[in-house]
Amino acid sequence: MKSIRKLIYGETLAAIAAVTLGFLALFLFFDLVDELQNLGRVNPLDGGVYQLRHALLFVTLLMPSRLYELLPISVLIGTIIVMARLAQSSEYTILRTSGLGPWRALRILLTLGSFFVLFSFLVGDYVAPAADRASQLLKARYQSRVMVGQTGAWLREKSEVSSFVVNVKSLSPENAMLSVQIYEFNGRNQVMSVTQAERARFGQGESWELEGVLRTEFSARPDAVAAAQPVDAATQRGLSIQRLKADTLSWPTQITAEMVSVALLRPDRMRTIDLFTYIRHLEANGQTAQRYEIEFWKKVFYPLSCLVMVVLALPFAYLNMRSGSIATYVFGGVMIGISFFLLNNVFGYIGNLSNWQPWFAAAAPGLLYSAISLTAFGWLVLRR
Repeated sequence: MKSIRKLIYGETLAAIAAVTLGFLALFLFFDLVDELQNLGRVNPLDGGVYQLRHALLFVTLLMPSRLYELLPISVLIGTIIVMARLAQSSEYTILRTSGLGPWRALRILLTLGSFFVLFSFLVGDYVAPAADRASQLLKARYQSRVMVGQTGAWLREKSEVSSFVVNVKSLSPENAMLSVQIYEFNGRNQVMSVTQAERARFGQGESWELEGVLRTEFSARPDAVAAAQPVDAATQRGLSIQRLKADTLSWPTQITAEMVSVALLRPDRMRTIDLFTYIRHLEANGQTAQRYEIEFWKKVFYPLSCLVMVVLALPFAYLNMRSGSIATYVFGGVMIGISFFLLNNVFGYIGNLSNWQPWFAAAAPGLLYSAISLTAFGWLVLRR
């Protein structure tokens, strides 16, 4: 049985590696073609030119994310290729007569799938987020900033006596926040102050270091910042309006760099722990976290889809290969993999719009394909 495991593991790993490299080469080419339109772009800060080597580095840094997205499909196609080839050459029939029953074959493939579950988790939670962030900062060096949408990222924080709404327009290549606005509200949701800063950096401890600050206060505050100098003051409708300027200002906050990154960058490419921390921050401040909860549960369940794929590929070893070529079954595997990838994205959008339970929206594609694979295994393998 050790020789059988070695045979199946060796051929399956080689097939999955070949399929994965083929997919990555294809997406590398597509991404590079898409980046050619940005060649020659000049950074207005230092005059640097976006060259072909920068484009190659950018698309290379995208590959860990591509690997994470394509791994379940590659596992499915690679395993189907091996199972179909063994069946066509009658090797699988010989293995069955040597004691390789359906349940033993299933255990062998599940063990192999468990390896890819762990590998997918490590890539998706450690390698891909770091590489994707580096690629965005590289692109920002020649676009001057990283931003999402037209208004940037919006975050909220509550304290004992007031609440804050923070807007970060974009991130600079040096990881500094640009065009920061901080709105302070009292317990009756009345605006107490508006602080605008040209730049902000994450300081030591729980604070931001604001630069180029203009602060507008709408009521007299005895604890005004000593470093700020009043520009003008006015009284309107019984309110005292005072504007203050400061070169630098320290603003205490529990909003971390990871939270800003989650809000500015794609949540599906963030670490699971960062998403969980950001979800707790949103819930603590009375904000909806549906979108990020779905992405969190997708990060939890997506690596497990590798197990579903190896189970789905096992029945191909019991098909009659005389009625068709391997290419036909491989094409079917490609269609199944693409449908799973599309369904995984569609359920995420539908779950967000329909306010489904986040774990169900994330797990539904895997549960559906698990049911299909177990049905195929029970009917084609055990029954026949």
